[in-house]
Amino acid sequence: MICVKELKDLCSKLSVLYVEDDGGLRDMVTDYLKKLFLNVKAAENGEIGLCEFKKSSFDLVITDIQMPCMNGIEMIEAIKNDSPEQEIIILTAFSESSYFMDAIRLDVSGYIIKPIDFDKINTTLFRVTNKIIAMKENRLYKQELERLVQEEVKKNKILEDEKIYNYEQTLIALVKMIERRDTYTGGHSERVAKYCKAIAMEMGCTLEECDLIYRAGILHDIGKIVTPDTILLKPGKLEGNEYGLIQEHVTAGKQMLEKIPMYKELASIIGSHHERYDGGGYPERLKGDEIGFLSRIMIIADAFDAMTTNRIYKPRLSQAEALAEIVANSAKQFDPIVAKFAVEALKKIEVDTNSTQMPHGKIEEERFSYFYKDQITGLYNQTYLDLVLVQNSNSKIYKIINFISIHNFSHFNQSNGWQEGDILLNSIGAYLLQKFGDYLIFRFEGDDFIIISDKQVGIDISNIEELLLKAHPILNISFDTFNIEAKEIFTLSKFQKVLKHRNKGLCK
Repeated sequence: MICVKELKDLCSKLSVLYVEDDGGLRDMVTDYLKKLFLNVKAAENGEIGLCEFKKSSFDLVITDIQMPCMNGIEMIEAIKNDSPEQEIIILTAFSESSYFMDAIRLDVSGYIIKPIDFDKINTTLFRVTNKIIAMKENRLYKQELERLVQEEVKKNKILEDEKIYNYEQTLIALVKMIERRDTYTGGHSERVAKYCKAIAMEMGCTLEECDLIYRAGILHDIGKIVTPDTILLKPGKLEGNEYGLIQEHVTAGKQMLEKIPMYKELASIIGSHHERYDGGGYPERLKGDEIGFLSRIMIIADAFDAMTTNRIYKPRLSQAEALAEIVANSAKQFDPIVAKFAVEALKKIEVDTNSTQMPHGKIEEERFSYFYKDQITGLYNQTYLDLVLVQNSNSKIYKIINFISIHNFSHFNQSNGWQEGDILLNSIGAYLLQKFGDYLIFRFEGDDFIIISDKQVGIDISNIEELLLKAHPILNISFDTFNIEAKEIFTLSKFQKVLKHRNKGLCK
C-alpha cells in the first residue's frame, strides 16, 4: 500500500486538472486531490477542461471519458496536439472498454477503474507523479555535467520500459476482460501461448521467435472485445450469420495491434491464426507458405486447445485423440512439417483436463441459461432441455422426467385468442416455479411442461387442473414420469421418440 505522506510529498509542488461530469464524484475527488496537490482545478466537461488547460499549464490531467459537449478522448487528442508530453490519467468504467485502444494510441499514462478505490488512485498517482518529477529533474540534469547526462539516459530507459510495461498491462487487462465475459475463453489464451512456445522450441526457433509467438498467443483473441455478448456468450452452436460475426474478431484484433508500432509483428501472426493450409480458412483464405511461419504454429496450438477443452455439445478429446487429429489433418488444416514437430512437442505437454465451457457457480449458470429462457413463461426452453440431457448422459445427475401435458390447448387459443393462451401458460409456469423452483423446469412443445429431478417428486396436478378449469372446461391435463436411464433418454430427439411410442400405446 502506498504511503500517503510520501505521495503528498511528491504531489505538493504539482498542479492537476480534473475533468468529470458527475457533480458528486467531481466534488469528492477534487476534495481529495486538494489534500495532495499544490493546485487543483476542476471542470465539468471536456470543452471546459480544454479551455482551462489552454489558460494554464498543468503537470497532470485526470479525466473521465463519457461526458457531454466534448468527451474525454476528444479532449485528450486536442491536448496531445498542443502538448505531446502531457501526462494524462483516465478515470473510467469497465463498460467503456472500447475506448481503451484509443487511450493507448494517445499514450495516456494510466487508467483508474470506477467505482472509485482510493488505494488504486494513490498507486497510480504515485507512479505517474514519480514520472513527472523524474522528467522535470531530467530537464535540469541536461544542464549539468556529463555524468548527470549519463544518469538521465538510464532514467529515460527506465521510463521507456515502464511505458512498454503499461502497454502490456493494458492489453492483458483487455484480454482478462474478454475472459471474464466468456467462460470458454477463460485460460484459453494462456494455454495457446504455452502450446505455441513449446512447438516453436521443438522446431529450434530462436529465443526471440519463441518470446514473440508466446506474446502473440496471449493476445491472439483480443479482437473478441468487439464481438457482441449475444454471440460471444452463446453457449450453444453458432448459426450462419453468428459464425460470420465471431470470425470478425481476427481482423479486429489485427487492426487493434497494428496501430501500436511495437505490436506490428504480433498483429501479423494473429491475423492469420484461423487460416488453413489448404486455403479454406479465414479471413483471407491464404494457403501453404502464404501463411506466415509463426501463424502456422499458432493454428495448430489454437486447434489443439479447442480439441482438448470440454464444449457444450462436444466433449473434449483425450491428448492422444487430439494429436491423432493433428496428424489426420496434416496438409489439410495444418502445415505438414509444423504438424510433425507439434505432435512431438504436445506429447510432452500436461493438458488441463478441467478446462470447460460449462459455467462455474450460480452467477455464471444464470448468465449461461439466459440464452435458454422461454419468453412467455420464464422457464427453460427445449434447446436447454436438449443440452441438459446431453450433459446428463455423462454426469447422471438427473434421474426422472416429470411430464405434464395440457390437452386441447389449440382449441382454447382458437376460441380465446393467443394472448389469453400466453397468460394461461405464464400462470402455469409461475405456479411450477413457486412449487418446484429447486428443479429444472421447461416449457415443452408449446403447451406441455417438464420437470427434471434427481429423484421422484410428488407432483400434485390438481392446482393446475383448477387453473385450466377456470380458463375453459375443454382444457384437461395428464401427468407421467420417465426414468431417464432406463429409457436411455440422453437427447431431446430420444425423448420425443419415447413420447411418440407411448402415445401410440395409449391410442391402442
